[in-house]
Amino acid sequence: MTDFYPEEEFDVGDENYDGDQVDLAARHSLRRVAGMRTELEDVTEVEYRQLRLERVVLVSVWTTGTEQDVDNAMAELKLLAETAGSEVLEALVQRRSHPDPATYIGRGKVEEVAEVVRATGADTVICDGELEPAQLRNLEDRIKVKVVDRTALILDIFAQHAKSAEGKAQVELAQLQYLKQRLRGWGGNLSRQAGGRAAGGAGIGGRGPGETKIETDRRRIKTRISQLRRRLREMDATREGKRAERRRNQVPSVAIVGYTNAGKSSLLNRLTGAGVLVEDALFATLDPTTRRTETSDSRIYTLTDTVGFVRHLPHDLVEAFRSTLEESALADLLLHVVDASDPDPEGQIAAVNTVLTEIGASQVPELLVLNKADLADEPTLLALRANHPEAVVVSARTGEGIEELRATLEDRLPRPEVEITALVPYSRGDLVDRIHKAGIIQVLEHTGEGTLVTARVKPDLAGDLQAFARD
Repeated sequence: MTDFYPEEEFDVGDENYDGDQVDLAARHSLRRVAGMRTELEDVTEVEYRQLRLERVVLVSVWTTGTEQDVDNAMAELKLLAETAGSEVLEALVQRRSHPDPATYIGRGKVEEVAEVVRATGADTVICDGELEPAQLRNLEDRIKVKVVDRTALILDIFAQHAKSAEGKAQVELAQLQYLKQRLRGWGGNLSRQAGGRAAGGAGIGGRGPGETKIETDRRRIKTRISQLRRRLREMDATREGKRAERRRNQVPSVAIVGYTNAGKSSLLNRLTGAGVLVEDALFATLDPTTRRTETSDSRIYTLTDTVGFVRHLPHDLVEAFRSTLEESALADLLLHVVDASDPDPEGQIAAVNTVLTEIGASQVPELLVLNKADLADEPTLLALRANHPEAVVVSARTGEGIEELRATLEDRLPRPEVEITALVPYSRGDLVDRIHKAGIIQVLEHTGEGTLVTARVKPDLAGDLQAFARD
């Protein structure tokens, strides 16, 4: 979700300092050490337990778009697979008007994929689409290895990276909703349907509990889903309390949204010094992080780093993370971060806008930020500037354009509506403090009677100042 340069390290005083990356250090704490192999050549003498990455073959169906679009989609699927902990061996693309309803790729292509799997020794096939339960079952029966679709792949990455209690509950909820429709049983021994004369005269001793194994599993999943939804509602009440506190204090909120790995966390670190985890990986951070900061004229506002989006983000995942994504829908301003160095930045923008519409955030004012300017080529930047003239070009890595972004952001924040001049007694320093935090001070003078201030403030603060107003 961020731009990260692992070869370089920065000191605290350095302008490129990215905060204390404790979470990143923990994530990378398990590493292979060279020269420590003790595996015997004769594996019959010991338990064979060498750590291996899953070896996968990627499969995609090309229904629309150009060949470049297909290449970009396959490159993204490869990154997703590698982020999940896989070694990609081969990639296959089939041109069809629509996916095959039985096997996704058609009977002939299934045989070709099976041959590739046997030749490469792959143990998993990943399809770039959401497979129907029947398609998943048919592919596994014919290819004889595990088959995973794009949705399951993204859910697996989320499960690896979730660390907060809320994040883990959200991911588990999405996984169970996905799994509920894809349960399958093997063999008649899993059937427990029996009872009475309908059981073929089995009579006493032949009556089963009345449910098949699949029905039992499905019921347990439904029970667990109910528990998770109840737990998330309780957590959402806490989150809503914090939102209400910010609204009560009239603190403007800014949400940083964008495609995964566009540099959102790096931008938050650059603007606030938050020290949020930064890693060159898809969906590196899932839990939203909110930091208070202030404008050059001392107005307080919050910046929230949100979970990254991706093309065809699973619907179950959007539903499970809805309470978290509402941070974007309830914000006063969206910083829409785009990776300008990506092969298809316009596709990223469209994908993010699709998700924003789905969560009800399409009407929130938006400031487009073209990030990674140090990695993008000039023609791409010129094209993006032409298509989005109000966008700000920055590099969270080098600091280029950050000051322009700060100025533009401050200018786009909601401004207090009421202009008032008041002579505030020194005994009411709390009012002056509120003006500093939530208002825009135009004139401030300390006199013998109190603080003479002219400022633009919110209506409720203007009401509190009315007793000390001056013409």
